[in-house]
Amino acid sequence: MHVPDGFLDVPTSAATAVVAAGAVGAALRRSRAELDERTAPLAGLTAAFVFAVQMLNFPVGVGTSGHLMGGALAAVLVGPWTALLCLTVVLVVQALLFADGGTTALGTNVLLIGVVTVVVGWAVTRAALAVLPRRPRSVVPAAALGALVSVPVAAAVFAGLFAVGGAADLPVGTLLATMVGWHLLIGVGEAVITGLTVSAVVAVRPDLVRAARGLAPALVLRDAQGRETSAPVPVAAPRRVGRRGVLLGGTAVTLLLAGVVSAWASSSPDGLERVAEDRGFLDTAREHAVTWGLGDYGAVGGIPVGVAGVLGVAVVVIVGTLLFRLVAARRPDAAAPRGERERAGV
Repeated sequence: MHVPDGFLDVPTSAATAVVAAGAVGAALRRSRAELDERTAPLAGLTAAFVFAVQMLNFPVGVGTSGHLMGGALAAVLVGPWTALLCLTVVLVVQALLFADGGTTALGTNVLLIGVVTVVVGWAVTRAALAVLPRRPRSVVPAAALGALVSVPVAAAVFAGLFAVGGAADLPVGTLLATMVGWHLLIGVGEAVITGLTVSAVVAVRPDLVRAARGLAPALVLRDAQGRETSAPVPVAAPRRVGRRGVLLGGTAVTLLLAGVVSAWASSSPDGLERVAEDRGFLDTAREHAVTWGLGDYGAVGGIPVGVAGVLGVAVVVIVGTLLFRLVAARRPDAAAPRGERERAGV
């Protein structure tokens, strides 16, 4: 659901840019509590994975496709504040290098695909975990539910923005119904991808899943006087691998998706394009400012989509990891010796 230039007027686009900039500024400050020298590379990999999977449009109906937004997935893996930064990096790279999403609509896309999906996905996931059994595996259905809900909510927010400053005069109810209807179907795909990804990470390293922290059941101990104390049960991971193994394996999967599987992505218009075409405002989209070789993932310059995808993954990893390391370096305890930070649980 990348909004192009022209769908919204200048005042509305400017307002969304201000809101998005404020949210990203808050994320730069608050993500210090989620990032350190160990988690920064994982956050960079998460951003790259979201970029790769967003290239894989899947069919959701006759002549219509959808793709992962990734807000709920990123929030569950690395925390909501870091997730917003992940999505922002992805959206900036997509807009400036691949002509995916408008440049003047960048704030709108950060608001919809970044802020809304992260906030809704994280809130729904936490609410589901409050009623599910307290174990790491519960994160999988909770994350899937958060992903499912986040997509139509983002679509509804777009409908509200279009009602305020859209390029066409449309009945709000009609636009809302069609946007939410298509994006409910896309949300099912989002839930499946999110659930499978989170399940794979929880299976090997549940301690690296932000939403799974603190979900180990408590072990109740009773002394000779009958007094009870509790302690967390260590999380078991039968196929536990090191962080380096997670990074290498995740990188391999990400490159495979972007470099190979992307060639089989659906070419049908996504949910927003389908609605714009059906409601007669698709032609209000302006030509993208980026017209060089990587535009439209290589289609402009005749570059194979797989090559463009691998280049995009590399850029997202480099930019994201550098950003996350800079944020982590500004933690109040960043200057403490490594052993001391590990004893403190950092």
